[in-house]
Amino acid sequence: MKATATAAPDFFSPQVSTARRFYLDLNPPRGTKLAVVCGGVEHCAPDYAIRRETFPFFSIEYVVRGEGRLKLGRRSFELRPGTAFSYAPGIRQHITVNPQKPPVKYFVDFAGTQSSQWLRRAQLAAGSAAQLFPPTEIQPLFDELIRNGQRATGHTPELCRHLLEAIGLKLREARVPLKNEDSLAFATFQKCRQHLQEHCFRLATLEQAAGECHLDTAYLCRLFRRFDHQSPYQFLMRLKMNAAADRLHQPGALVKNVAADLGFANPFHFSRAFKSVFGVPPESFRKMR
Repeated sequence: MKATATAAPDFFSPQVSTARRFYLDLNPPRGTKLAVVCGGVEHCAPDYAIRRETFPFFSIEYVVRGEGRLKLGRRSFELRPGTAFSYAPGIRQHITVNPQKPPVKYFVDFAGTQSSQWLRRAQLAAGSAAQLFPPTEIQPLFDELIRNGQRATGHTPELCRHLLEAIGLKLREARVPLKNEDSLAFATFQKCRQHLQEHCFRLATLEQAAGECHLDTAYLCRLFRRFDHQSPYQFLMRLKMNAAADRLHQPGALVKNVAADLGFANPFHFSRAFKSVFGVPPESFRKMR
């Protein structure tokens, strides 16, 4: 595939104050599974408006600043920092902006036989929207996508495809429920996750963590399974083991002392937990560097 930086295709809106864009192969070979065709970031003008009945590619757009309204087919959404949305050929798109707060939004357009399936795996099926937290969570990936797209080297198409896949994973990780009842549960999950992060060294059991979060253990587990796709115990152990890994690299560090610092009364239990997370025991880990 070619990697070029040429004039903007005519499907881009001229109602932007500034923009950074890149263009790859706008006509990928038949049978291509997934390929980025173009992308960029646009600073919308106060009169920015989109009224398209269809679009030639699959697309993800992501708002980092400003406000507006979006209509995809018959579904309407509010645009605000952290809003991500997708569309595809055959989906009508109407976008209007708040003239006092015109949006800054990133976009990536892509094509291929797996595009629709890929959007569903990213939990942003064509014609839907999601709210991300924090609002700038995937902005660095989009910036990296643009930087690589504009370099136009022989590796650019493959690099951009991998960055698109990383954006999809981040969309799954950072999405916030749009429904009010789900938002309350997500807010509870966020508070619990923050508590575990801040107190991971002294939290010894799942029951202790749940009690300090004023929840029963079963509900805490449901929250983590729902919003983080792992158990709170797995999350807590990974936090502890990441801290342990840093300490084991310090000169003169002893496994038994690191275990005690992280609340493990038994070094054997610590070693078993360390291996379950990283795949190697702590003594072997120390010899790697």
